[in-house]
Amino acid sequence: MNSAGGREVPESDPPREQPAIAEAHPVMTDVPKNEPGAPGPSSPLGALAADVPALGPEPPPAVAAALDGKAASRTESLPSDQDLSKAAAFAPLEIFEVNDLDWRAILNRASPSSIRSEIRSTVERMEGLLDRADGPGMLFDKFRADPTDKVIKISDFDAEIPLWIIGDLHGDLLALEAALAAMRQPDLQPGEGPPRILFLGDLFDDEGFSLEILLRVFELIVEAPDCVCVIAGNHDEALSYDGVRFSSSVTPSDFADFLNANLTHEWIERAGKLVVRLFTNAPRALFFPDGLLAAHGGFPLVDLHPDLAESGEWNNPMCLSDFVWTRAHPKARRKLPNRFSHGSQFGYEDFAAFCSLSAGLGRPVTHMVRGHDHVEERYASFPAYRANPLLTTVALSRRLSREAFGPYERVPTMARYVKGALPRVYRLHIPAEMIRAYYPQPAADSIDNHPSQEPQP
Repeated sequence: MNSAGGREVPESDPPREQPAIAEAHPVMTDVPKNEPGAPGPSSPLGALAADVPALGPEPPPAVAAALDGKAASRTESLPSDQDLSKAAAFAPLEIFEVNDLDWRAILNRASPSSIRSEIRSTVERMEGLLDRADGPGMLFDKFRADPTDKVIKISDFDAEIPLWIIGDLHGDLLALEAALAAMRQPDLQPGEGPPRILFLGDLFDDEGFSLEILLRVFELIVEAPDCVCVIAGNHDEALSYDGVRFSSSVTPSDFADFLNANLTHEWIERAGKLVVRLFTNAPRALFFPDGLLAAHGGFPLVDLHPDLAESGEWNNPMCLSDFVWTRAHPKARRKLPNRFSHGSQFGYEDFAAFCSLSAGLGRPVTHMVRGHDHVEERYASFPAYRANPLLTTVALSRRLSREAFGPYERVPTMARYVKGALPRVYRLHIPAEMIRAYYPQPAADSIDNHPSQEPQP
């Protein structure tokens, strides 16, 4: 495993009055279905429905040290009204390059047929866990205010034991097995016990091995429930079952289509029902004692702050939705909430306002880790958020069909909790030829929604 002094975060284009599409949304993502004001799935601007111009001018340029520990190559925008001494309190973002894993063993472990062959045992064990009268006892469940609490305040956390954070997978079984192999390296995982893992949601959809990813996560949970926490992402939350068929309120939703095509397969249907059960009561956000907020998307937007300040009701459905669905704008000060669809964005002053609000409610927030935005480098920490840093991490080894730009092979990332700082980023350098063999690049006019053949090395 190689440690790098850091990689420079790609810089944004110069400020302009109206953000360009590529600047506001690095990739095309998750279009909500059947919502007023939401464009249809076929619209090329579907994911941009909620974009509105940033309020006020962009911040003036200022000289800044890069977040990754290297000297900045040019000037960057900083919040003009933030306390710079506070920003300086956060250590530079650490980046580690992971190259020396046993890739052949990882490929063998990422065998969809092997995982499917255990579906009955895995599903029965997971059903038994969720049926327990006292709950499944997963990581952080003991800190819930009550069994239905989905916004968990963690009052006691042992930072000496590694906590690994895995963002969006979207069926990327190869990336998951690479992450599991990396975190189990002797120099990273002390002792013989299973690693503690926090999944940031969006486990399925987007043409990958969705069923196999879910079965693999079920295996991890039943082996050590108190070592695994799964936060709900928007794709996870969107899946439902009405007693007859599965459906999803977001597109792409190929996993729901796959489940409906296999309703006569008892164990696939039961696996789908388990997914709905798991995510119905899964956490939407975690508040760590050191000020770290973990969620799939964001936080309650500014229009909810007055009611939240008065009621302190974190489990309000609108608050829960914002934790799951909102997106980070790379450099805007503020963004107007859009309640006509799930596509709202936030800016760095919006995050600062939330940090101030949460402190007044006894849940201080100073920095955040999230997924949701499929950034090209598979991790991002925008300089504009230096006062209250924010890390986006996703574990995708391939370019999704809805990502318009960039290379097909990507470097998936995972992160490790660091007390009082942004989580440390680990870039998993899966060989490009292995990624292409495992995920053959689809033709431009043809998308295989659920691979049926075993990947070939």
